[in-house]
Amino acid sequence: MTLLAQPHVGWKCAVCGERVAIDKALAWRCPNASDHDTHHVLQFEQPIAPLRSTGDENPYVAFRKYLAWDAFAGALGLSEDERVALIREADEMVRVVAGTGFRFTPFARHDALSDALGFSQLGGVWVKDETNGVAGSHKSRHLFTELLHLLAAEKTGHASWSSKENRPNLAIASCGNAAFAASTLAKAVGWPIQVFVPENAAAELTDLLQSVDARIVRCPRLPNDPPGDPCVHRFREAVAQGAIPFGVQGTENAWCLDGGRTIGWEMADSMERVSGPPLDRVFMQVGGGAFAACGSSGLFAGGLRPALHAVQTQSCAPLARAWQHAIETGGGKNAGPRWNDCMWPWENVQPSLADGILDDETYDWVGVCNSMAESGGSPVVATEQHIIDAYALAHKVTEINVSPTGTAGLAGLLALRSQIADDERVVVVFSGVRRHFMPLPIAQ
Repeated sequence: MTLLAQPHVGWKCAVCGERVAIDKALAWRCPNASDHDTHHVLQFEQPIAPLRSTGDENPYVAFRKYLAWDAFAGALGLSEDERVALIREADEMVRVVAGTGFRFTPFARHDALSDALGFSQLGGVWVKDETNGVAGSHKSRHLFTELLHLLAAEKTGHASWSSKENRPNLAIASCGNAAFAASTLAKAVGWPIQVFVPENAAAELTDLLQSVDARIVRCPRLPNDPPGDPCVHRFREAVAQGAIPFGVQGTENAWCLDGGRTIGWEMADSMERVSGPPLDRVFMQVGGGAFAACGSSGLFAGGLRPALHAVQTQSCAPLARAWQHAIETGGGKNAGPRWNDCMWPWENVQPSLADGILDDETYDWVGVCNSMAESGGSPVVATEQHIIDAYALAHKVTEINVSPTGTAGLAGLLALRSQIADDERVVVVFSGVRRHFMPLPIAQ
């Protein structure tokens, strides 16, 4: 299939309306954001119609002309051949370190899971399996366009550093899949990275980060810290001192919202070859929110509009609370200007088996709420028993080695199963490989 020319693309803050030109290098967030006002997030102004893949096995090449990064690199003077070459060169460096590069990941109806949940042959559960992707999760999808942005700026002389030898540190606040993905990409291109982790981060996880040469910074909560994650506070301090934000929060680096859309684009492309009705619902786990915001917008751009159900746990559910306040104060869509009225850190985060989605604030909540409003979806707050049951079920009826966090979308499906007709077609995304130190699923 042939791609159409890239339409005009730019950025607009969903909170204050400020616009940023696509050719502005090293622009991570809204110009009106500050250390005292972080409630801003840039979003794309980019019409995509129709979505078509070139058929390349690398999604960043297959959908290149729809990526904001491609418009950015073109505006800096890189030819199409040079842009493709930069993607392939970076992908090869990632493959050497990670053992795999960026490729379309599996997406298909899972018959055994569909049968186990009582769906008819017309309906069923489609699984998008990200566990064998780069660094074992979807996080690298978001980070790769951030990396391509840096490499393009460096290659064209638009970076603030003069050579590879004096690159500033990358920085991320995480102690899970995002941190490992960021550190893997950083190691692939020889870029130093600081990872800000909780004070009590498990040794198994920090060992994993050290295996890809991450510099780990433990972050105890300080007496004068404001509400919120102390890892994020220390991360922001590092960025203020010159580090480059290299994470999966659109509020800190909007370029993460670009590459994450490839997940939805792949699903939309695959469904063109599936007979029968379109997809009815998609369940996506939510921590910081970029995954659900990007995956759903990618699906919608491909002409599909299943109801988005954003799944959190009872242990930490700031998105569901924000959605309710948004509905009460003017509606779920375009709630960015009402940020202070809708979204604030969860006051009492409790432990959960799905510990990777316990972000006390859903940073990209505006995009997630937009998608839920546009599709007729809703948030789902899964009980801890749903989390446990989903993890056990996934390992009982599938061959996918997925983590408890990675099955949280399935937990949301379990929570709503009694409200879903047997002939509906629903999607869950399994993202986050189960590593050897994670608990085994409870036998059912």
